[in-house]
Amino acid sequence: MTGKQGSDAGVRLGLALRTGLREIGSNRTRSILSFSAVSVGIASLLYSFAQVRGMSLELRRAFDLMGPGRMTIRTKSDYQPQGVSQSPGLTSDDAGEIARLPGLFMAYPRASAWGMEVHYQGKRFENVRVIATTEAWAKRDWVFTRRGRFLNSTDVRTAARVCAVIEPGGWEKKPFWAVFFGPEGPFESLLHRHDMLGRSLMIGGHLFTVVGVLRDPPRDNDPRWNREWGGDGIVLVPITAYQQNLERSYSERSPHSVDSIVVDTGDESTLAATRRAIEAILKRRHRGEVDYEVIDNREEIQGEMTETRQYIFVGMALGSVAILAGGIGIMNVTLATIFQRIKEIGIRRALGASRGDIVAQFVAEATLLGLLGGAAGIGLGLAGIEYIARRADRDVASFAWYHFVGALALAAATGFIFSVGPAWRASGLDPVEALRNE
Repeated sequence: MTGKQGSDAGVRLGLALRTGLREIGSNRTRSILSFSAVSVGIASLLYSFAQVRGMSLELRRAFDLMGPGRMTIRTKSDYQPQGVSQSPGLTSDDAGEIARLPGLFMAYPRASAWGMEVHYQGKRFENVRVIATTEAWAKRDWVFTRRGRFLNSTDVRTAARVCAVIEPGGWEKKPFWAVFFGPEGPFESLLHRHDMLGRSLMIGGHLFTVVGVLRDPPRDNDPRWNREWGGDGIVLVPITAYQQNLERSYSERSPHSVDSIVVDTGDESTLAATRRAIEAILKRRHRGEVDYEVIDNREEIQGEMTETRQYIFVGMALGSVAILAGGIGIMNVTLATIFQRIKEIGIRRALGASRGDIVAQFVAEATLLGLLGGAAGIGLGLAGIEYIARRADRDVASFAWYHFVGALALAAATGFIFSVGPAWRASGLDPVEALRNE
């Protein structure tokens, strides 16, 4: 008996699907409008879900690279002293005292010069960025393929005129807009064409030996949230060598001045206490002048993510509206189908069909229409993400299998929910009155 009932149910389902396809074809215009609205809504929601998941993964990778207790101390760009400034500004001595705090994973000063002039074998490169730092720079955000070595403590202690250069990593999948620009600047082209390890560069009138070549990962697969950017290329030198040889010729600042101090406590739970200790040190050393700001890098990234999420939520809202419009369209298609088939409903009821059979017939048709729209929406979403990814420097969309299952389930549910009401009304038609309908 059970097997016979299952067989009958299968036959009824197959009949409902075949009839549904026929009715969708006969109401082509209304069906296409409903189908399109559902597909656009599903595509929008699918993209939004993929963006949310992708951002979460990117955020996790970025935090793993940058460290759990990362802070950056910078000079306030808009600071105006009340009188004659007694503060020496942010200096490498500040970094040295901060580094002596117990339990820190790292603390290092940074200074940089944009547009530094570099010479190599008679060729001049005018737009190179020089970053001055210490060996601790390599403790976080290390994504490079290295040849040679990086700067070490001896280089910093002796102010050795050595440097490491960063070679661009190119692209895995180059976006279409990148073909309209040169692959790299002249100095970066030099790094690609020549093995610079062991060679000498004239930087700001001083000879520096290249002890390391660091190759970036491909730009579209770089997990860092904040990459190092340069004009025509980047050269890293010891902070002490920079201060003794390049700072005086590049600017009028104190030879001990730095642009920032980067700190990582190594433990998120110690971040607040360490920040208070750093602010106490700087307040004392800067004679009470707060000409600096301490920035929690994790909060900075999360703030950018929050702004991006707002645009994603707008996309989700638009997708929801589109699905609602598609659902209303499915309801209209169901009502039109019922109106055209009143006599058929009367015949089926007269032959013994139950109200449940009538409801199942129309709900199956509407659910099928929703599923077709969902499948098209998945294809549209995938095509849209591929289109955007080819035109973006970074696209964080990341799909999971449950996104597709959820999209199809939502599309099917839209067809089901918006057709139940009309189908139930159709099942309540009086068979005699239905048979009289012309």
